[in-house]
Amino acid sequence: MDTEWLRVFRVITEHTSLSAAARSLGCSQPTLSATVQRLEAHFETTLLLRTSRGVEVTSTGLALARGAEQVLVMLGELEQEIAGLESGEVGKFVVGCNDSLGAYFLPGFLGPFMEAAPGIEITLWNGPSDDVLQRVVDRELHFGLVVNPRPHLDLVLVDLFADAVDLFSTVAAESEAEAHARVQAGPVMLVERLPQSMSYLDEFARLGITPGRLLTCGELELVKSLASGGLGIGVLPRRVARYGNGGRLVRLHPSMVAWPDRIALVYRADLHRTRAALRLKDALVSHGKAMAADDDD
Repeated sequence: MDTEWLRVFRVITEHTSLSAAARSLGCSQPTLSATVQRLEAHFETTLLLRTSRGVEVTSTGLALARGAEQVLVMLGELEQEIAGLESGEVGKFVVGCNDSLGAYFLPGFLGPFMEAAPGIEITLWNGPSDDVLQRVVDRELHFGLVVNPRPHLDLVLVDLFADAVDLFSTVAAESEAEAHARVQAGPVMLVERLPQSMSYLDEFARLGITPGRLLTCGELELVKSLASGGLGIGVLPRRVARYGNGGRLVRLHPSMVAWPDRIALVYRADLHRTRAALRLKDALVSHGKAMAADDDD
């Protein structure tokens, strides 16, 4: 049923006259009569009775008029809500973030963004980068901040900035030979699931160095805490080692190899591009690019 029929019928019941309703709507009286006939056929009832004074609304007609009013009010509210979501900075979004990446990316982003866009509500989810990426693919997350994302046909990947996994301790080695000796003395703390951790073990083997002790941890934050406490050498992304560190951690030695990281924003190619979604996406990209510029400076 066309909702325009309900609008017409409501006007007719307000005027109780087809001719007056026609003048109000700017259409012909036969057009209104045809609309009433369609409604009566649809509901299988008589809605109007013609009298010498105009039209009289039947009991079913009154019920339809009341219902039409409610439906049209709800429809108007729905249209306003949708228009607001499409063109206004209003909406709810779930942003996923790699665990360690979120710790230094989100604090500087969330405060200014929430102040600038109070109508945009953000929920956070954190986990390993592969899990974040898969949840974006599965539409469980709107946006994902990930490290070294694998390409996917359904996703848009926007490079934000670069990082690198390096060796850190509270005191820098004065020479390459000293760096090798300290690795061999251990302990070396690392997250085993981090691919670069395994690359370091391969590199140590290539150099003929066997760490005296390995401490495997579940999270980078624990590695950072142990290394900051002077326990040994931590395998950490440079930005993780840097944030909130107060200068306690330094690179072991510049001669030791570092493994590059690529930090990116990911979202589905078919993302519903409302004004709010684009505002959030652009803000995430802008913050990431600003972090890259800070490195350049």
